[in-house]
Amino acid sequence: MELSKLLTPGAVRVVGQFTSKKRLFQELGEIAAQAYGLSGAAAIDGLQERESLGPTGVGHGIALPHARLEDLKGIIGVFLRLERPLDYDSVDRQPVDLVFGLFAPKDSGVDHLKALALVSRTMRDPAVVAKLRANSDPAKLYAILTEARAPQAA
Repeated sequence: MELSKLLTPGAVRVVGQFTSKKRLFQELGEIAAQAYGLSGAAAIDGLQERESLGPTGVGHGIALPHARLEDLKGIIGVFLRLERPLDYDSVDRQPVDLVFGLFAPKDSGVDHLKALALVSRTMRDPAVVAKLRANSDPAKLYAILTEARAPQAA
């Protein structure tokens, strides 16, 4: 599995700021709807439902919100780089500026977990994270993400 199979260039954005996690999820849903044609409302509801189980802020300014959705054919991603970090209730209480949203079919099972592990490994790579934070061009961000060779350990 490769990030280039999960992410399209049109689903990578740099955005200013959000006033809440709910507004961030709305943006992720809208981008997913534009880039992949899925229901933005279903994406937002799925993200909020998953987040109610526990925060998806994994620390070091990174959040990995994810949801399983009905009527989705494959696993897809949306990446946002926030110009102003958002208080996200992360495990380390640090605000978030890098967000990788992941959407998977309801019945994706282990493939969803593999995709989440891939994204997590990539976003834990200090060199990748530094490059993402140093660039504000969505095309460059997409290239950084899809060319990243994440460590194999989960």
